[in-house]
Amino acid sequence: MKTIDCDYFIVGSGMSGLMSAMHLASYGKVIVATKGKLADCNTNFAQGGICCVMDDNDTFDKHARDTMIAGAWLGNSKVVHEICEHAPEGIQDLIDCGVKFAKKPDGEWDLTREGGHSARRIFHAGDITGEKCEAAMIRRAKKSGVDLREHTIVIDLIMSRRIGLKGENRCLGAYVLDGKTDEIYAIRSPNTILATGGCGKVYLYTCNPDTATGDGIAIAWRAGAKIENMEFIQFHPTCLYHPQAKRFLISEAVRGEGAVLVDKKGRPFMEKYDPRGSLAPRDIVARSIDSEMKRTGDDCMFLDIRAKGRAYLMNRFPNIYHKCMEFGVDMAKDLIPIVPAAHYTCGGIKATTAGETSIKGLSAIGECASTGLHGANRLASNSLMEALVCARLAAARLGPHPERFDGKAPEIPAWKIGNAVPPDEAVLVAHMWDEIRRLMWDYVGIVRTNKRLARAARRLKTLRREIRDYYFRYLVTPDTLELRNLAVCAELIVRSAQKRHESRGLHYTLDYPRAAKTAKQTVLPGFH
Repeated sequence: MKTIDCDYFIVGSGMSGLMSAMHLASYGKVIVATKGKLADCNTNFAQGGICCVMDDNDTFDKHARDTMIAGAWLGNSKVVHEICEHAPEGIQDLIDCGVKFAKKPDGEWDLTREGGHSARRIFHAGDITGEKCEAAMIRRAKKSGVDLREHTIVIDLIMSRRIGLKGENRCLGAYVLDGKTDEIYAIRSPNTILATGGCGKVYLYTCNPDTATGDGIAIAWRAGAKIENMEFIQFHPTCLYHPQAKRFLISEAVRGEGAVLVDKKGRPFMEKYDPRGSLAPRDIVARSIDSEMKRTGDDCMFLDIRAKGRAYLMNRFPNIYHKCMEFGVDMAKDLIPIVPAAHYTCGGIKATTAGETSIKGLSAIGECASTGLHGANRLASNSLMEALVCARLAAARLGPHPERFDGKAPEIPAWKIGNAVPPDEAVLVAHMWDEIRRLMWDYVGIVRTNKRLARAARRLKTLRREIRDYYFRYLVTPDTLELRNLAVCAELIVRSAQKRHESRGLHYTLDYPRAAKTAKQTVLPGFH
């Protein structure tokens, strides 16, 4: 088995992964591994934009307060202020990469507003902000000399104690699988950074790409890292409802620019749930849509932005407009059918804003990390802001003062195949994958109960046992690894939800419909 050395090993090619790679490139050798193509990530699918206070009528304190309110006061106020205040530096990093954010005719930034915000503070590049940012970062990362490895999936982290080394347990890198050649090899590094995104694919309906299987969270937990607040899974309220419209999102910015949530007869309904109406935070809007669908028996609700006119819609939301037209929906004259879908993982690997986790040598940034920014619900467009800021802060910590191995680099044992044979029935993996996603949607969705969570826990325990048996019996494949990680994340979500005896933010349970007087984090120990 070959072993490849680097100073910084980054897993994930979204905004947090690529931005940290660019910041670290001048300090040493950087390898970025991603299990698909570089652009197969949530960043590339982000439509709305990136939060950053830049208007004279806005303040960091206002942004921080909006974030705390949206997060149901579970966020860490110090962390919230720190990330909000560093956002301008992150925006400048993207501008330096060549991203051209929208401007008004007078040259001022064309800032927009989204649900939960008290001011216009969203930088955007039309309605494909993430796509433009991702493309610019990939170009810059290649120029910076970063070793970019596509179709490379991490199997597990290499921990010093597990390979028989004495002293403090620490991360030494990871075993990886080349998805094209099936070769397994080791990447050895004193600094491993997980930037793998969330686990939206744990649910049957999601607007996430197929890569969002919670890999970083699962491998960190198996390595012993602490996991925090996994019960808070954000459901985006407005995913286009159409049989062929796989995971297409109708951006929060559409409501920010005047779209109203209505029923099939065009009657607004949000005001009876929240005085902010269609601009209420996502958790409230998603629950309200779910409630209306259950009350009426309808398959979906609708967005109405017809009043804005065709010329405005084609200019402001060209991608969304044309995509809707592909499915026979004209935003200028038709109501847009929408349903909630799993969107964002607010919890994850417990980490500081600079990426430090409970394991030496292991950092986590972006959606896979739980820094204390989001609390019980993410404020719209705070995700890319967090990715930018935490990538910069992690690089500032690890660049000048990186982790080092004690003495010479440790010898990494070869990957053991044992008696494993090639898999003969892929249908088993597909069936277990489908069962996990369906039971999570049915029992651990927008509205929960103790009984539903208990059912999910029992079935997941059995499924994880079956997956474990399959994993050791057959040679590893990308599908097997994703299934294994998906099952871990599902169980972490259920266990976290069972520990929270209140309704707060994205965790709403009929058995405990009120919020507790004191907001507390849910922390699960890593696997030992």
